[in-house]
This record gives sequence, structure tokens and C-alpha cells, in this order.
Amino acid sequence: MASATLQSREIPPERPAPMAETSGGSRNENMEITYTGNTGNDMGISTMGYRSSKYNPPEWHENNYSKYYQSFVDRDNGERIRHESKRTINEAEATTNKTQAEVTKKLGERIQDINFWKFELEREIRDVIDETDLLLAQKKRLENGLRATEIPLHIATDNLNCRQRRENIDLVQDDVELSLLKEVEIINNVQDLLKKTIDQAEKQIKLNRDAKQNLEMDWSDKKEALEIDTASGALKNQHTNKQFYPGAAKFQEIQSTPESWAQFSHDNIVRGEHERMASMQLRQLIDNILEDTSRDMREQCDSVDVAFQKRVVEMEDAKAKMEENLKKVCEEITQMEKNISSLKQAIRDKENPMKVSQTRLENRTFRPGVELCRDPVQYKLVGEVNEIHSSIDALTDKLNQANNSLKDLQDNRMGLEKEISIKKNSLFIDRDKCMTVRTRYPTSLKLQGYQ
Repeated sequence: MASATLQSREIPPERPAPMAETSGGSRNENMEITYTGNTGNDMGISTMGYRSSKYNPPEWHENNYSKYYQSFVDRDNGERIRHESKRTINEAEATTNKTQAEVTKKLGERIQDINFWKFELEREIRDVIDETDLLLAQKKRLENGLRATEIPLHIATDNLNCRQRRENIDLVQDDVELSLLKEVEIINNVQDLLKKTIDQAEKQIKLNRDAKQNLEMDWSDKKEALEIDTASGALKNQHTNKQFYPGAAKFQEIQSTPESWAQFSHDNIVRGEHERMASMQLRQLIDNILEDTSRDMREQCDSVDVAFQKRVVEMEDAKAKMEENLKKVCEEITQMEKNISSLKQAIRDKENPMKVSQTRLENRTFRPGVELCRDPVQYKLVGEVNEIHSSIDALTDKLNQANNSLKDLQDNRMGLEKEISIKKNSLFIDRDKCMTVRTRYPTSLKLQGYQ
């Protein structure tokens, strides 16, 4: 019944032959042998050994055979497993050694790739550093030029502030004013342009440094990866610095591919080259800006100086005419003061007549009974009071007009006196102060940031 055989060619045990029926017994429907003789009553020893729960001889032989056969099968299976295990050990050893050699070779190739990109990154880092240093020098020129514009701006602003002290008509927006305002506008535009260019240079420097940082970070990662792969490639089976790392043999989600790894370094180098080209163009632009701005400022400075000279002559003529008008106004003020005194006296002269009329009216209110009559005298007295009120109002109105006129004349006098003083002060500001200060205007070399 069993077809398995051991590797040692051992024959499996044979199943025992069927046994014949014993005398005095018979098989029931369950194929059990039972005794059919007289067993007496159902109680006691006479029935022992004939109960149906006992095993019969065939079952005993069958049980022994099953134990023999199971032992044979287990020994056969064990021997087969031993032979297969030995073959598997040999195959696993050969496969492991081959795979490990291939991995070591791949690590060597990987090290060469890392060294190539590491060298390219180092070259680009040096180029970016050199270009950044040149741009920093140009930024320094811009800052020097921006500081140099403070002196012209201070001169122009000081001229405007000094001339702002003129009052009334002397604050006319003359050619000097327009020239100074244009000069301030040019200087402000120059400063705005220089500040904008400085900001642009700072942004470009930051972009250069960001590109340099990306290159350095990539270079640092490659240096670290190179050390790791070099150490990994040199690691042998007999080394002691190794251990189990459960879960290490799996792909991580953040891992890159060889193509994306090379593209990453390539993109960093291209970005660095792009920023270097932009930096070189910006340096050329800075040269042009400094040259143009210094020329514009010097030309406007010459225009302002010419306008100052013409304005001084005009102010001297205006000052002489103001002094002549001041003399006439003073004479009119004297006459108006006399007129005001006459009007005040006339108003005071109306006080007594008003008192008499009002007293008469008050006394007549005490007439008794029917004597309190609205007679012609009553009407005449009321009319007198109203007439005096009208006279006083007319005199008061004229007095107010005279006071207003006197005030206007006095204001005019004060204005003329102030105008004359301002004309003198303006001549001093324009001729003696502003034109002297403008001799300190910086040179073109300083405006271009070389000093």
C-alpha cells in the first residue's frame, strides 16, 4: 500500500494478512468478533473478555503496522530534507557570493559617478564665488555713488529751504526755484535708481548665494554619499562593524531614481550658470547707470548756477521799488489816524442829547390817569431818540470803515517793511550763501563711486 522508499533503499513494511474466524465466535454487522457460546448470566467474571468494547486482533495488528509505516515515512522524509538542505546550502552560498561581488562592482561604478558630479559642482561653486565677489565690488560702487548724492541733495535742499524763508511775492517760483526743483528731482530719481539697482544687486547676490548654497548642499550630500558608498564597498564579511537592521531591505518613498539624481545635480549647475550670467549683465548695467547719472547731475548743477546770477539782479530792482511805496503808505496812515479821532469825538457828542430825550420819556410815564396821553410830544420824543440812534449808527459804521482802512494800511506797511527785509535777506541767501555752498558740489569721479 505504501509506495515511498527511503534514500537508503529500505523497503517499507508489509501490511499483515487477514486473520481467520476463531471457534465459538462470529462477526456482527460491524465486523466485530463476538462469542456465541453459553456465558451464563450477565453478571460476574464469566462474562469478562467478551464485551464488545474490547479491541480485536486485526485491529491490534493494524495499529502496529501503522506505527511501523509512519516511522518509515518520517525517516524517509527526514533523509530527503537533509539531502535537499545540503544542496540548498551550497546553492545559497554560491548565489550570495556572486550577488555580493556584483553589488561591490556596482558600488565602485556609483563612486565614479558621484566623483564626476562632485568635481563639476566644485568647479561651479568656485565660479559662483568669484562672480559674487565682483558683484559685491560693484554694489560697493553703487553705495559710494548713493552716498555721494547726499551732498548735492543737501546743497539743493538747503538752497530751497533758505529761499523758502522769503515771504509773500518774494516766494515766486522763479527760474532758480524751477532749476533747484528739477535738480532735486534729478537727484531723487538718481537715488531711487541707485537704490533700486542696489536692491537688484542684493537680490542677485542673494540668488548667487542661494545657488551657491544649493551647489554646496549638493556637494556636501555627494561627499557624504561618497564616504558612505566607499565604506560600504570596502565592507567585508569578516569585518566586525556590521549587524542586523530589520526592515532595511525595502524601497523608501522619498528615494530618487538614477535619472532624477543626475538631473538634480545638472539642474543645480545650470541654475548656478544662469545666475552667473545674470550677475555679469547686472555689473555692466551698473557701470552704465553710474556714468549716466553723474553726467546728468553735473549738467543740472551748471544750469542752477546761471539761474542764480540772473535772479540776484531782479531782486535788487524790486527792493528799491518797495522802499518808495513804503514811504507813501506811512503818510496815508498819519491822515487816517486823525480821521478816526474825529469820528470818536462825534459819537461821544451824541451821548448827552440821547440822555435828555430818554429822561423826558421816562418822566412822562408817571402822568396820572387819563393824563397818560399819547400826544404829539410823545411822538416827537420817540422820533428824536430814533434819530439820534441812526446818527450814532452812521458814525459807528464810518468809524469801523476807518479802523479797517487803518488796519489795512498798517498791514500794508508791515508787509512792505517785511518785503524789504526779505529782499535783503534773499539777496544774502542767493548771492552770499547759496552760490557759495554750491562750490562744494562733488566731482564726477566721486559721483561714479570711485572715491
